[in-house]
Amino acid sequence: MKITKIGLSACAVAALLTGTAACTDQAGGTAERATQAITTACANGTYTWFNVDAREVLTGVAEPQKLGKGGGALTHRLSRLHTPVTAVTFEDGPRVDAKATLRSLATHIGDTDAAEGDVGFADVHRPGPALRSRTTSVDGAGTFVDFAWVRQVTADFRYTCGDGKRAVGRATGWTTDGSGVVECSAPITNAKEGEAAVAAARTACAPDSPAARAKKA
Repeated sequence: MKITKIGLSACAVAALLTGTAACTDQAGGTAERATQAITTACANGTYTWFNVDAREVLTGVAEPQKLGKGGGALTHRLSRLHTPVTAVTFEDGPRVDAKATLRSLATHIGDTDAAEGDVGFADVHRPGPALRSRTTSVDGAGTFVDFAWVRQVTADFRYTCGDGKRAVGRATGWTTDGSGVVECSAPITNAKEGEAAVAAARTACAPDSPAARAKKA
C-alpha cells in the first residue's frame, strides 16, 4: 500500500485551525486574506418550535445491591450513562443568540424560571450534574438500584426576521435533575413509559424482574 506524506507550512496549519489566512509567500508577496464571515440574525425575530421532545434521561445507575432483613445503606457507586449538554446548533441561515434561543424554548415548554434566567438552562457553558457520592438508607430486604436522572429537552426551531430571512437549528438543554431508588422485586406503580425509575430497573435489574416489567396501573 502506497502512503503519501503531505507537508503543511505553519501558515497553512494556522489557516486550517482559525479559518483565516494572512501569510507572506517565499517570493515576498502577500497572500489574499480569506475570512469566513458569520452572519448574525436580527434581534427581534420570531421563533417557531417543533419536534419538541422532553423526557427523563438516566445520567447514572449503580449495580444492584442485595440487602437482608432490616435493610441498610446503599453503598454502590453510580456509573455514568449520559452527560447532558446545553447547546444550540444551526443548520441553515444566519446565527441567532444562543441564550435568547434557549429562553424562548423554556417559554415554549412552560418553564418560567428557566425562561427568566433563574436557572442555568440558557447557559451553553453549563456543566452536567455531577454524580455525587451519597449514602441512601432503605428499610427492609430486597435488591436495590440507585440511579440519577435529568429532564432533557430537545427541539427544532425556525427563527424568522421581518425581512423574511430565516435561521433553522436545534436547541438542547435540561431543566431539572434528581435521583431515586428502585427495588427490583417490587412493581413500579403508576409507571409511565420513559420514566427514569423504569429505565433504571430495565438497565440494572433482571429483565424478568417485576420492576423491569413495570406497566401502567
